[in-house]
Amino acid sequence: MSVTGVLLTYERQMIASAERGPFAIESANRGVNALPIEDLLAKAEVKQAATVSVRSDVSEPVELNFGPKGIQYLNPYTGRILGSPGKGSREFFQKVRAWHRWISFEGEWRAWGKAITGACTLAFLGLVLSGLYLWVPQVWSWRHVRPISWFRGGLSGKARDFNWHNAIGIWSAAPLFFVIVTALPISYQWANQLIYTVTGTTIPKVENAPPMKGDPNPSGLNRMMAEAMRQPDWQTISFRYGAGDGPVVFNVDRGIGVPVQRVTLSLDRATGVVVKRESFEDFNTGRQVRMYSRFLHTGEVLGLPGQTVAGIASAGGVVLVWTGLALAWRRFNLWRHRTGNAQEVVEPQPETVST
Repeated sequence: MSVTGVLLTYERQMIASAERGPFAIESANRGVNALPIEDLLAKAEVKQAATVSVRSDVSEPVELNFGPKGIQYLNPYTGRILGSPGKGSREFFQKVRAWHRWISFEGEWRAWGKAITGACTLAFLGLVLSGLYLWVPQVWSWRHVRPISWFRGGLSGKARDFNWHNAIGIWSAAPLFFVIVTALPISYQWANQLIYTVTGTTIPKVENAPPMKGDPNPSGLNRMMAEAMRQPDWQTISFRYGAGDGPVVFNVDRGIGVPVQRVTLSLDRATGVVVKRESFEDFNTGRQVRMYSRFLHTGEVLGLPGQTVAGIASAGGVVLVWTGLALAWRRFNLWRHRTGNAQEVVEPQPETVST
C-alpha cells in the first residue's frame, strides 16, 4: 500500500499532463476571446450527452466527457475537434488504485481484498503509534535525540537499518498518522459512520443525476455559462450537456478539484437564474469532515505541497517496512543461533563403558 501510495501521489497532475498536454492550444491559434459555449458545441456538432469542462487557462482545450465512450477535446477558439486522449495513463492509475485498495481482486473477491487492506491499515496505525512511544527518548537532550532523529554515515547491517528505521520513522510518523487515519472511513463503514456520530449529524443521501434522453439543445447555455463565470477565481466550470427539463447543474471549481473549493449552481434552463447554490459551507459538519478526510488522505486538501508530503511519507513507509523486516530477520537469526548453541552446551554426552 505504501508503494502504490507513492505511485498515486501526483495522479491528478500526471493524467492531466498525459491527456491534455498534447492538445494544448498554441498561442498562434488563439483568438482574442473564446467562442460562446453555444457556438462551440454547435460547430463541433455534439449530438450526444456529455459532461463539458471549460478551464480558465487559455492554453487548455474544452473537454467533452462521454463516459464509457471516451473523451474528446475541442479548440475553444475555433470549435475544431482536436482529438481524443490515449487511455494508457488513466488505465495505469486505475490498476494501481485497485492494488492500493483491494489488492486488485475482482468480482466477489474484491470484498476480501478490501478487508485485507483495511486490516493492514489498522495494524499499520498500531505500529505507528507504538513506534512513536518506542522512539521517544526518556531524556530530551540533543545528545539523546540526534542519534535517532538524523542519518548517520558509515553504518552498515543492523546499525544502518536501526538508524534508518528510527530517523525515517520519527519524521514520517505525523504525516503517516493522518494518511492512515483518513483511510479508515474509506475502508470501513463503521469509521465513516463514526464521523457523523461524533459530529451529531446525519449521513446525507446520495442523489444520482437522472439520465439524459434525446438530442442535446445548446440553447440558453450562453446565459447560464455567463452566470457560472461570475463566481470569483474559478478554475474549471463543468456541466452536463444533454436533453432534459430540469435545472442544469454547473460545478465551479476554484482549485484543483477539492470539494472545499467547489461551488455547485443549479440554473433554470429557460431563464438562466440560479435556483440553488451549494458550497462546502452549506454542508453539515459530518459531511465537511468526511470531505476533508478524503482529500487529507492524499494531501490534496493542502494542494501540491500536501501531496508531496503525503508522497514522501508513503515512501518513508516503504523504508520502514523494509528496515523493520530486516531487523526482525536479524533478531530471529540471532535467537536461532543462541538457541542452537544452548542446546549444544546442555546436550548430554554418551557414556563410555570400559570392559
